[in-house]
Amino acid sequence: MHVVVTGANGFVGRALCRTLLDNGHRLTGIVRRAGTVPAGAVESVHTTPDFADIDTHWPAVSGDVDCVVHLAARVHVMNEPESDDTQRAFDQTNVEGTLRVARAAQRNGVRRFIYVSSIKAIAGSGGTREPLREDAVAQPDDAYGRSKLAAERSLADLRRETGLDVVIVRPPLVYGPYVGANFRKMLDTVWSGTPLPFGAVDAQRSLLFVDNLADALMHCASDARAANGCFHLADDGAPSVADLLRAIGKHLGRPARLVPVPVSLLKLAGRLTGRTAQIERLTESLVLDSSAIRQQLCGWHPPYTLDAGLQATAEWYRAWRKEQGRV
Repeated sequence: MHVVVTGANGFVGRALCRTLLDNGHRLTGIVRRAGTVPAGAVESVHTTPDFADIDTHWPAVSGDVDCVVHLAARVHVMNEPESDDTQRAFDQTNVEGTLRVARAAQRNGVRRFIYVSSIKAIAGSGGTREPLREDAVAQPDDAYGRSKLAAERSLADLRRETGLDVVIVRPPLVYGPYVGANFRKMLDTVWSGTPLPFGAVDAQRSLLFVDNLADALMHCASDARAANGCFHLADDGAPSVADLLRAIGKHLGRPARLVPVPVSLLKLAGRLTGRTAQIERLTESLVLDSSAIRQQLCGWHPPYTLDAGLQATAEWYRAWRKEQGRV
């Protein structure tokens, strides 16, 4: 199978490329900087984030690609201000750019297009009491989530218009070796021994180990039963925030210092400091129902446990700190 992966040099892209190559698939990676795809892959460089040049520089002979996995996106940044300009920036890359790639794929005979969306396309920061199914009412509450939902809906229109097989995958927070952003900050905080006021938080959060996501994407690319599916993905088990921090501390060898502050006080502090959204993400549950992909793909399940994923992440983090001279 020949797979084209956009964003092949990103956090998820690197894991997916490794999984595809290890399983004998041909790979073309679309990146914005030359020399950044893994060994064994063909590289295609596109310098514009909205893929304005994708039609004139399609990275393969027409009809030679079986599947495109679209990972490239403008990502969510914590505390980014909401404005019309912010929304336009997200839409330019995440909606318009996605459609350009999908239309180019369809015109070049690609049979399946996999769009890696986000659970934020349908879930806001307020959390959910019940496991979130794929058919839940969409309630995105930021520019990133709205752009992901708009891309999903535009791809559904394209599927009806052209017959392109479109598969939507919605992961929650993805972690693993080389992780950055908020999960890296969590690792830094636990490592430093900083007291954390989340000892009384029992809200559960679904997570997804990056190699579990890569394995699922490979199966979605190759399994005919995934056709036109929409899938939520998550590791088995959804730990509470407090238990997650304890598990991270265990694997880092530095126990998390948790202070049992009442959730009501945390939310009050969030309102007073203008950080309501951040506090809600830590104090409200967001659990995904990921049974659909397991049923539709007849028994697929994440190959790595949550504990194994956290252990691999902690091992990488300790090695990374040593390399940086930050032991």
